[in-house]
Amino acid sequence: MEFILAGNSEEFILKANPILQKNQDVYSLFIGVLEGIKSGRYENPLMAWIEEEGEVLALFQMTPPHPLNIIIVKEKRTTECIKKCVRELIKNDITINSVVALKPWSYHFADFYSDARGMSYECLMDQGIYRLDQVNETLEPSLGTWRIAEKSDTSIIEKCYNLFEEEAGLKVSSQEETKEKVALFLDNQEVFLWEVSGRIVSMMKKSRPTENGVTVSFVYTLKKERKKGYGRTMVAACSKELLNEFDFCVLYTDMVNETSNKIYQEIGYRKIADSAMLGFN
Repeated sequence: MEFILAGNSEEFILKANPILQKNQDVYSLFIGVLEGIKSGRYENPLMAWIEEEGEVLALFQMTPPHPLNIIIVKEKRTTECIKKCVRELIKNDITINSVVALKPWSYHFADFYSDARGMSYECLMDQGIYRLDQVNETLEPSLGTWRIAEKSDTSIIEKCYNLFEEEAGLKVSSQEETKEKVALFLDNQEVFLWEVSGRIVSMMKKSRPTENGVTVSFVYTLKKERKKGYGRTMVAACSKELLNEFDFCVLYTDMVNETSNKIYQEIGYRKIADSAMLGFN
């Protein structure tokens, strides 16, 4: 069993792609980050795999300061692979602040890594991965219409982006970071807005497109506009629009938020996996 650190994204993609393409929905986050690495969006990315007799057993990816992402290819070898990874990370003096993966893999890694480092860990987010193939057409729509965000919408999107981070329990981006992120969203025409009588009440964005699917994220409704059906109608309408281009949509949900999980299921999203983001301290 050999732990191999990739020298470049092309080398890693050759090893990872055959595995990733078989499960584009479950591995959408891994695929999206890898595309970002390939395009030069991240500095000092970590890309590694465990191999035995030419067979890939596990994949590892990290773009500091973001979490380590893990894919275990051979479930029966999970413990071996994770122990090997932890030993190699420590040997190479690579520090992990957090990990995100399917729930069993996340907790398995956290147990071994925290023990080896003399640390503790906590669950930052208990997540569900949902997939949509067809929108439920029987939903009662709310008032309003959707449109693609424009640069003139920058200030409201920046405000909502920070509010979304705060409510999700994430680290709130600095003003400079927020401006850079939102500018990129707008340049790529990724943000959908829901308008009622000329005012913006909800928004969402598309991200991490794969060959067959796309991720829905940053679903946010202004507090004073909630419980009016705007968010549900927007996600349904915009997801339907995305399905004109892609075979399926994927989204990650906070399992603690029962309301949003119920809404996504009403639209037609179905849970395909459980994921967990764990932080070390």
